[in-house]
Amino acid sequence: MSNTYQIIDVMSWKRQLHCQIFRNALQPQYNVCLELDVTHFCKKIKENGWPFSLAFIYTVTKCANDMEEFRYRFLKDDIVLYDTIHTSFTYLNQETELFKVVNVPMQDTIEDYINIATQTIENQKEYITGPVDNDVYQFSSLPWISFTHLSHTISGQKDKSNPMFDWGKYYEKDGKLMLPFSVQVHHSFIDGFHIGKLVERLQSYLNDK
Repeated sequence: MSNTYQIIDVMSWKRQLHCQIFRNALQPQYNVCLELDVTHFCKKIKENGWPFSLAFIYTVTKCANDMEEFRYRFLKDDIVLYDTIHTSFTYLNQETELFKVVNVPMQDTIEDYINIATQTIENQKEYITGPVDNDVYQFSSLPWISFTHLSHTISGQKDKSNPMFDWGKYYEKDGKLMLPFSVQVHHSFIDGFHIGKLVERLQSYLNDK
């Protein structure tokens, strides 16, 4: 997946101080867990015959890509802003009960994304093809449980700034289908305010599309 980016002039960047403070933190990533209303979204994907996971990954990626805060990354000695962030997600092999990591470039339409992702899943035999790219969002699902909290393994790479999105088993509450959703981000680039804006954008998309 080829990509283009711009190198940020840190000295004139409004977030210079905040970025440096959190970059030096012992654990600069943090996680927020919440619930999303997927009532309308589930009806929509059923009407179109789309798999929930792939449709949801596309939706989150589209909304996150609309916000530049989610497209910043550390790249060697630079801070860069990617034009587009792609996707990397886990997919369970039902026979071995082991997951493989599947990388799929973002597409302009949900139909194109689902088609390419489906083909990639079917054709990829390896469980893991290499290190996770810098210009992806990482996705993983726990469709067996409706979690209220989630944590990730810590690689020890403090400059690893790929946002990580997880979701659990949706359940009915007050006539609505509610989905546990987790967002993990690097505080150098993303504050709670920005997660709030993303969730607002995402919920609106789930309600309307």
